[in-house]
This record gives sequence, C-alpha cells and structure tokens, in this order.
Amino acid sequence: MSDVTEPPEPKYTHGHHESVLRAHRARTAQNSAAYLLPSLTPGLQLLDVGCGPGTITADLAGIVAPGRVIAIEPVPEALDLARDCARERGQHNIDFVVADVHALQFGDNSFDVVHAHQVLQHVADPVTALSEMRRVCKPGGVVAARDSDYAAFTWYPASAELDDWLQLYREAARANGGEPDAGRHLLAWAHAAGFTDVTPTTSASCFATPADREHWGGMWADRILQSAIAEQLLGSGAADQAKLQAISRAWRDWADHPDGWLAILHSQILCRV
Repeated sequence: MSDVTEPPEPKYTHGHHESVLRAHRARTAQNSAAYLLPSLTPGLQLLDVGCGPGTITADLAGIVAPGRVIAIEPVPEALDLARDCARERGQHNIDFVVADVHALQFGDNSFDVVHAHQVLQHVADPVTALSEMRRVCKPGGVVAARDSDYAAFTWYPASAELDDWLQLYREAARANGGEPDAGRHLLAWAHAAGFTDVTPTTSASCFATPADREHWGGMWADRILQSAIAEQLLGSGAADQAKLQAISRAWRDWADHPDGWLAILHSQILCRV
C-alpha cells in the first residue's frame, strides 16, 4: 500500500460565472506579468499553468512565437475559454492540455519558461506545485509566479460590509484548501520547493478612477450574488441572502463614491533553475 496521499480534487473558489470572466479577461501580459516580460524572447517553449480565459496566455504566445505555449487547466471546460480567446486572436502556437500541476505529465527539462498567474493561492499543495514547475523547467530557464494577498487589500472609504466580504472570502478560500494570502508565502514556498536563485518583487493594482471603480465594484457586486462563491457561502451557512445583498450594495456604493479607492498587493517570484 502506498503512503502517498493524493491531493484533493480542485475546487476553484471563484468559479466561471460571467462576473468572474469579466475581471479575468481584463488581464494582459503587460498588466499581470510585466515582471516576466524581460525574460521572454522569440523561440522559447512556455508552459502556462492555470491559463483561465487565455488573455495572458495569448499575449505570451505572441511574444515567444515561433516558440510554442502549452496552456493547462485541471478541467476541460476551463480550457474551452482559452481556446476561444486564441481562436479570436488568430494565435496558433498554443496547445491546450488538461493537467494537474501537482503531477505534471511533461518530461523533465521540457520548457524554457513556466508561468502561473494567481494560481498558487488555489492549489492544494503550492510547494508540490512549484516543485513540479521546477522539474519541467530546463536548466537556465525561469519559473514565474504572481499571487495577490487578500489580507493586504485596502480601500477607502471604510465599510463594515466590505470587511465582511473580505472575511467571508478568505474563509471560503481556505475551506476549499487554498491560501488567499498567498502573496506573503510565495518566497517561502519557492525555497521549500528547492529554488535557490529567487528574485522576489511586488506590484499593486489600483482602482480609483470612475471607470476602474465601476469595473471592480460592479464585478464584485454581481459576483457575490451569482457566482460559485455566492453558492458556497449560502450552501455552507456562512452567509444568508440578506448578507450577500448588503455586500453587493456596499460594492456599488463604493464604486459610486467620488473618493473611492482600492489597492491590491501582488507578490511575484522569478526563480532561476
């Protein structure tokens, strides 16, 4: 009998509701992977872990062409979104593969670059995931990861309902086996995975213009009522419909406030193999 414990089936806290995809499709290589771009040149082979709707993936594929990108997700349905994005952009150097980052089916030293954006906060074992990313990366290549840190989110004006939102989200993410405050752990996880040459940096997203507030606040006003996180909170009894409605209104109030401001801290690691 094996003593190896299989990681649990992934349970993605956000789900794939339109409100989630609205936010994720706004991501680009420039606004979400700028720390990695100086390491990219044409002809590289790149693995994109947890590609989501594929907007970052398609950008990266354009940069490394004629090199190829393999984009992975743990379930086929998620890959369909990225396929659609690549098709719409006419990006033909991307292959889409169902894979578990805890046990990648690719051989050792297969890729020049391995990239994961806002992924490690959701996986069952981030150290194992990074170890696998390291295994499939060629000597001299780079493993890159970026994750936000929910406990470091900050906004103005103060709101008790948004405080409730943050607490509920963090509790739900942990109930799914994730670590919502992943940003502060990235460097430690990289060291535990065996990396010795790690460049840690940070970046921030700011939502303060009327358009940015409408994007972020409107997205969360919808997401807290209709997406997978809403279903989870209601199903577990962590919140009732009245609580979620109050949080939704608070997000819209924040978006409408002329002084509304929100900042998200992201941690980034660039690991040389």
